[in-house]
Amino acid sequence: MSQTILIVDDEIRLLDVLSGVLEALGYTALSASSGPAALELLDGEQIDLVLTDLRMPGMNGQELLAEIRRRHPTMPVVIMTAFSTVRDAVQAIKDGAFDYIAKPIEQEELATTLANALRLHEALRDNERLRQELAGRYKFDTLVGNSPSFQKVIRAISEVCEQRTTVLVTGESGTGKEVVARAIHFNSPRHRKPFIAVNCAAIPETLLESEFFGHVKGSFTGAVANRVGRFAQAEGGTLFLDEVGDMPLQLQVKILRVLQERQYEPVGGTGTRTADVRIIAATNRDLMDMVAEGKFREDLYYRLAVFPIRLPALRERGEDIPLFLRLFADQLGPSLSRRDVQFSPDAVRVLSGYRWPGNIRELQNCVERSLISARSPIITAADLPPYIVEQPAVANGSTFPLQLDDLAADFERRLIIDALRQAEGVQVRAAELLGINERSLWHRLKKYDITVSKAVAPRP
Repeated sequence: MSQTILIVDDEIRLLDVLSGVLEALGYTALSASSGPAALELLDGEQIDLVLTDLRMPGMNGQELLAEIRRRHPTMPVVIMTAFSTVRDAVQAIKDGAFDYIAKPIEQEELATTLANALRLHEALRDNERLRQELAGRYKFDTLVGNSPSFQKVIRAISEVCEQRTTVLVTGESGTGKEVVARAIHFNSPRHRKPFIAVNCAAIPETLLESEFFGHVKGSFTGAVANRVGRFAQAEGGTLFLDEVGDMPLQLQVKILRVLQERQYEPVGGTGTRTADVRIIAATNRDLMDMVAEGKFREDLYYRLAVFPIRLPALRERGEDIPLFLRLFADQLGPSLSRRDVQFSPDAVRVLSGYRWPGNIRELQNCVERSLISARSPIITAADLPPYIVEQPAVANGSTFPLQLDDLAADFERRLIIDALRQAEGVQVRAAELLGINERSLWHRLKKYDITVSKAVAPRP
């Protein structure tokens, strides 16, 4: 689909010539002979760029630019001007125009300027789309969990997100520490500024200082150009220090200074720079134990832990597992050509009994594997990874050997009876409560020899 350019000029002949040139370049051309006519087209048509003359009767190009900026802030505008009014064109650029082209117009210069303007506009539009997508992904209603332990996390996020306060997020690997950090950022006044994440455990120790503060050309062997550090990249936004417990002591001193003084110097540089950056740190280690062992600075710990948030392990919030199953099935299913997939009660029981040492990340991988393995819209225990099915009893402290099939069948039978009792014997309603279809329930009633009546009871 070709991009549409609106040409605005009071000279009708020039409009016709430029329309032909733009169409020859592969664009769709619309034309307007005045500023008000151009604004009317902008409000009613899908337009990608405005090419306008600067000197026009009535509403001139600068006035039209100001109105476009008000109504369509991201619309790229290119000014056409005679040599004598170049100074006015430069002012128009200061006022928000992308560029100007001097008359008489050269086709090659016109093509290059328009292509550059449209390319930049597309990049800005993609960035805004990505920002909105990320912001939507980390809204409070997308943080999954109704368990009391996770609701405490939600309350903590809501309390601190509006502040600049430094936050320390702790929890086992896979509990969603970066998700919480992003939720804080995207629900804060800094949400339009960058969120920069740094894994302190993944950067070579020799490069950590340069990574954070940047360096100037020639400051050390291999510094062949200036480098912008993560603090500069995150200016006005949030810097997320993941695995902060793996930060070397030498760097801890420098990070402490930034937190205290809000200033830093690039490696090899002489000028001090101010850091307007919010810090959110995360770790799966016990920093107080590291302080006692001399591996982490106590003063830095207290600077980071101004507002601590502890994420519970998945085994501490078992009631949230069905919510995660639905979330991951909806997220992963379409890419695997698996839509409207449900987990059977026996699968939910097995998954709820497992201890999940890898936490939410492991559960997500398990759901993806089950979606691939299952052959029906209902995922049963038989579709789960073998290592999950073989270990659920351990979570309850059971002893081996076990008759897993018998235990699973007995559990499923009792669930069906409970659902029928709650539905007062109405099978359609009972099937809905169990998350299965009526035909599947009918097969299970026959399998477990359950008689349905107003008083639901198994046959003797």
